[in-house]
Amino acid sequence: MAMRFRASIALLLSLSACATSPPSPGARGTGSQRLTNLERAARLPWADDGRCVVREASQPWPALVERCYQALDHDRIEFHDTTGRCAVASAGAGAMGVGLCVLVAPEIVVGAVIVLGVVVVGVAIKEALDAYELRHAYPEEAGTSRGTKVASREAEAQRKPKLKPEPAGQDQQPPVPPVPVDRTGRASCEPVPVPHAGEDDPHNECADKFPPNRYPGMDVLVGGVRFDALQVGVRKLWEIKTHRFDLYNDFVRDREIKKEVEQLRKEREAAMACGYEFVIGVSTEAHRDALLQENQFLNVVVTGCER
Repeated sequence: MAMRFRASIALLLSLSACATSPPSPGARGTGSQRLTNLERAARLPWADDGRCVVREASQPWPALVERCYQALDHDRIEFHDTTGRCAVASAGAGAMGVGLCVLVAPEIVVGAVIVLGVVVVGVAIKEALDAYELRHAYPEEAGTSRGTKVASREAEAQRKPKLKPEPAGQDQQPPVPPVPVDRTGRASCEPVPVPHAGEDDPHNECADKFPPNRYPGMDVLVGGVRFDALQVGVRKLWEIKTHRFDLYNDFVRDREIKKEVEQLRKEREAAMACGYEFVIGVSTEAHRDALLQENQFLNVVVTGCER
């Protein structure tokens, strides 16, 4: 039974592919197959928020449809064989065969696909489209995410020699590159890796190894804010503090904590607005206790990282 079903599906896909001529070489060169597939899939309702589509988006459209057909919200979609091309679908594949055959066509005929209600673009598809747009709008930042050491002009301008060292400079927020935005004009929640802001090796090593960092050697921009690390495998952003807080006198400690809490408040708000957890990593128990005494709702972890 399963083999007959798969054979019916293969036949449907083959007939649909043969019913249209292949695109010309010039047509293949315009745009991206992945982008085209994402935009086409965005017009359909998906029960899994489009995760299957994003996973298979680099495949030819017929292959994507075959692999992700079950992820469609079938309660909100109807298929009609308006051209008669899909009449081959019979007991072997049934209604599923008709749907597959209709969907794999290069162009959907009017009335062939009817969606009930308003289509809200799946979260996964929207994030993938935003990321694609970001890579083209901000090639410098996109290059760093592929491991390419591409520095923007703004970053180069910031690399001026300092006349004298500044204490605890690694924990201050430096100017960030141009902030990527989404289609609404707001700072994008898509994480964008950018090179670590400073050359403080102990601080950067702690940021890379302790969470651990999904992008070693990189900070990450989320919601227009720079974070020290995005933890591997989870939606968790980190701010790392490695300065010797225990060695400060009471007056300096008090000023430092108030300054940090204001910085952390902004970072925490940006992280939460984009659906991320926010964690502060500090080197000592005394530093953690001082932060929690100022704001008990902070998530502070002792890393033990030394300078």
